[in-house]
Amino acid sequence: MAKNQSDKKGGKPWWLLGIVIIAISMASSAGVYYLLDLNNPVNADESAPQAKAIVAETPIFATVSPFTVNVQSENYEQRLLYIGLSFKVGNEETAALIAQNMPQLRSRLLLLLSDQYAEELTRPAGKEALVGKILALFDEPFSDPQPELAIDDVLYTDFIVQ
Repeated sequence: MAKNQSDKKGGKPWWLLGIVIIAISMASSAGVYYLLDLNNPVNADESAPQAKAIVAETPIFATVSPFTVNVQSENYEQRLLYIGLSFKVGNEETAALIAQNMPQLRSRLLLLLSDQYAEELTRPAGKEALVGKILALFDEPFSDPQPELAIDDVLYTDFIVQ
């Protein structure tokens, strides 16, 4: 049984169809690349405005050296607080004024802290409340003609309750 010659000639050339599909996919890929490349100018660095570098201002701190103070206790026990503070201030003038009046500030802090209860100071809410009380110390001026103080925050650098 011999095969007909018509069977050989009548078969579809699948390899030709594969080449056509590959050519179409290459052409469409090149077209997409060209269209996407149009969105990005060749000299993007030159045409875009230069963005300014964001530089954060250097913070200014006024530091109170650590000290120890007796604090109240609900059980009438002897309790101590070892505390160090830093004040984040808005300008150099405020930092200089705090440094000049450091003895007055330390005295006010000692009086304020000696009236606190150790049990409250061991909780985070007690520490946050103490920040508000410390900031209130600056409501009373250190001297009669005093410029307005720019105190942004109270930071604990040391804090031990025994």
